[in-house]
Amino acid sequence: MTEAAPKGLALIRMGLNNPKTGAMFAFGLAAGLPFTLLLGTLNAWLGEAKINLATIGLLSWIGLLYAFKFLWSPLVDRLRLPLLERFGRRRSWLLLCQGVLAATFLLLAISDPARAIGWFALIAVIGAFAAATQDVVIDAWRIDVADERATLGILSSIYQLGYRLATLIGGALALVLAARIGWQTVYAAMGVLMLVLLLVTLLAPDTPRPAVQQEAVAVTGPSARDKRTGLIIVGLCWGWAIVTIGAFMARVLATPAGQTPPSVGDFTRLTGFWIVIATVMIPALVAAWLNRRALNAQYFGWEQEGAAPASGFVEHGYRALILPMAELVGRLGFGVVIVLGLILSYRLCDSIWGPFAYPFYLEELKYTNDEVAFASKIFGVGMTILGVSLGGISFAMLGRMPTLLIGAIVAAASNLLYADLAAGAPVIDAVAGTLGLHGLGADARMVRLMVAISGENIAGGLAGAAFVAYLSSIASKEHSAVQYALLSSLTLLVGSLGRAGLGEAVEQMGYAPVFRFTAALGLVAVVFVLLEWVRWKRELRKG
Repeated sequence: MTEAAPKGLALIRMGLNNPKTGAMFAFGLAAGLPFTLLLGTLNAWLGEAKINLATIGLLSWIGLLYAFKFLWSPLVDRLRLPLLERFGRRRSWLLLCQGVLAATFLLLAISDPARAIGWFALIAVIGAFAAATQDVVIDAWRIDVADERATLGILSSIYQLGYRLATLIGGALALVLAARIGWQTVYAAMGVLMLVLLLVTLLAPDTPRPAVQQEAVAVTGPSARDKRTGLIIVGLCWGWAIVTIGAFMARVLATPAGQTPPSVGDFTRLTGFWIVIATVMIPALVAAWLNRRALNAQYFGWEQEGAAPASGFVEHGYRALILPMAELVGRLGFGVVIVLGLILSYRLCDSIWGPFAYPFYLEELKYTNDEVAFASKIFGVGMTILGVSLGGISFAMLGRMPTLLIGAIVAAASNLLYADLAAGAPVIDAVAGTLGLHGLGADARMVRLMVAISGENIAGGLAGAAFVAYLSSIASKEHSAVQYALLSSLTLLVGSLGRAGLGEAVEQMGYAPVFRFTAALGLVAVVFVLLEWVRWKRELRKG
């Protein structure tokens, strides 16, 4: 008689006593540290170094590497690293990425952004590439090693715990330490911490490579020739977008002192639209064309060359770049225009100004590092959790689409809090006085900051929970992992492109008018949510 499998608390205890969960916690730290230090805390350092906001916005484009990481994920999955392969299929890549990240932080520690911003930016870009690649490997490792003891649910929860702790270390703790020992010393310490996590990776378990790579099996549908044609078109579009963005960043950062660099606002206005066309619209049209070709082949009885793969590269490229979009287009039809519009715009108004948060708090409003660390990274995390909880309650009581609409509205409205804060906080002061917040022991300046951060983080948590649930409902079960990764990557695209132009606008007009503009920009997402609600109701009636 076989023993019953453990459940509930017994399963959790068993999982927590497993070495895989310890490694997963370390990997959560290793993933959260570079994301926080390179895409958040670094902007506080740049602000203190008096780097102009347009350049800070431009450097935020390194976050696009996280959006594009699915492009090289097939290489990470298949390539054997010389010398490191003996450490294991996943550990070899983790050791490489974590070694590069440790070197990144140590090199930043001996750099001065005020004197050599180009060199500083190059180091940050290399680090962001290594961090994005590490995320691909960690996600694959988690799926590979999960078993009945260390379940995927337990490993995912442990990973989130490590990741959240890393955001506090790289955010609040880094800000507090920087005020006392300087930014160079802080980043040197983070480099040492990455080296410690690298040692943990050496002890982590790994899984062997499969005898047969899954990508060698052809995907039914279009012929191999059509797949190849579609892959070439989409690959050229993505390649052009990446090269165009990288070349412009290099031109701006290489501008000699005393000369006017190219306008990032002009680039966003004149070229940003075409980048969206190349990376979203053309792939969607190619996917629709391939779906049509596959249907015609089935209807007319054309020869299906795709019964055997033309090459592993074509099949894997088709899986990574085209198949998720092709399935989405085939399932949603013309409704995919509304869905893509919603995805591109939903988190735009609150994500576009992210790189300027620290310069706004520290340089514009003159708060101290300690004050910002407490309000933004400690108190603010609690407010985000409250927002996520409210999102869950709203889902249970109101449903998916009403919650999505509420999230879009409050995310846009939260920008008005920052507009008021930038204008001297007359409305926030009036509300705080009415609610008696000034009598809680904090001075008026801290009350203003905490009210603004509370509103923004609660709105962001609610909107984030709604959006993740929406993306999960849109992604098909058959292609859930790849399709979710692709769709979530698109959410970073427009916001990242707009940040550099936003920094230039802040320098020209000030923070308050720009915050009002981003609040108005949030109405675009509200419109797309209403259109999607109509489409969703029609689909329900048809079903």
